[in-house]
Amino acid sequence: MRKVVVRSFMFVLLLPILSACWNQKELTDLAFVMAIGVDKGEEKKFNVSFQIVNPGNVSSGQNGGGQGLPIAVYKSSGDTLTEAARNATKQISRRLYYSHTNLIAVSEDIAKDGLLYIMDALDRDPEFRTTTQLVVTRDTSAEVLVASLANLDKMPVNKITKEIKATEAMLGENTSINIDDFLAGLVSDGKEPIVNGFKLTGNDKMAGELKDLQHTRADSVLKADGLAVFREGKLVGWIDNNNARGVIWILDRLKSTGVNVTWKGKKSAITVSPIRSKTRVSVKILKGNPVIYIAIENEGWVSEANTDIDLTDPNEILKVEKLTGQEIKREVLSSVKKAQKMKSDIFGFGERLHRKNPTLWNQLKPNWNDHFAELEVHVKVDSYIRREGIRTKPFWSDLNN
Repeated sequence: MRKVVVRSFMFVLLLPILSACWNQKELTDLAFVMAIGVDKGEEKKFNVSFQIVNPGNVSSGQNGGGQGLPIAVYKSSGDTLTEAARNATKQISRRLYYSHTNLIAVSEDIAKDGLLYIMDALDRDPEFRTTTQLVVTRDTSAEVLVASLANLDKMPVNKITKEIKATEAMLGENTSINIDDFLAGLVSDGKEPIVNGFKLTGNDKMAGELKDLQHTRADSVLKADGLAVFREGKLVGWIDNNNARGVIWILDRLKSTGVNVTWKGKKSAITVSPIRSKTRVSVKILKGNPVIYIAIENEGWVSEANTDIDLTDPNEILKVEKLTGQEIKREVLSSVKKAQKMKSDIFGFGERLHRKNPTLWNQLKPNWNDHFAELEVHVKVDSYIRREGIRTKPFWSDLNN
């Protein structure tokens, strides 16, 4: 009797793994969606574009891939993303599968109306990864971005995601922002979200054309372009170039960039590239009002010197360090002022105030964006030169002798 009970118990334990492939899906029945573009519709609320991979044309091996396009783009409309996705089945012979989706692109018009009505579908679907990159298109439609081809990458979506990583690593004007990041800023008390911007340069009619890839210089090129600033889920403006770099600096996400400084009246004479950078943001309460203090510690190396300078002279190095710190401070303060004009606390100053003084935060919270616009912000930058490259005395010194 005991053996029967034990065997019955073991059988019950094995039941979950004996269920086999009850919900299995054949690869030939799936359409792998790599990117989704959301534009403003006319008859329906949303026009949604689906970039679907053509596996036969991107496969690698001895025989190479096919000769056709690596992707196919289908477009459908609906009052919700779910409705648009289901309407797309009228055109597609396979089931849309989202586990490999790496990019969500929304048009500027959609962003201005607000992303609240598309985020729930992206966050709720168990197939969808909330680590998917989110971008806003500038002066072009999301459909064009999703349909564009790339020279260096077989999959066009990889061009965009890699480009974000490259500019984050080398330029410092963009940073990886996924659906989770946006939602965290959306629901946070005291912080607003930002999103990377992308635009198409050149001839937009050539985007998605195979013959454009046959040129050494493509007629249409997608490039990262600024940071989209949101307030209460709606796009309120853009921060570009060095101002965008100032935002990344404050958020402590800067990996590397190039800081140009003026030397003896010559503009952009010396370039200092950060090796390590650390930003600390604190809040102090002075006379009942919050005051923000930003402290940046930057270590870098001289990556270019187009002037007569002796980099073995400690006094010269000290001057370069001071000028570099002043330039970083100028960029950071400029980005703060830009965000204050938009009344969008993208830096999370409100979050820090909440942790510092919950009572004061509860008083300011209802009108925090207005308080943020008038917030007093102080910036201190300590910059150090750790390396001078392989040449401590530029050839400019010999030319001037």
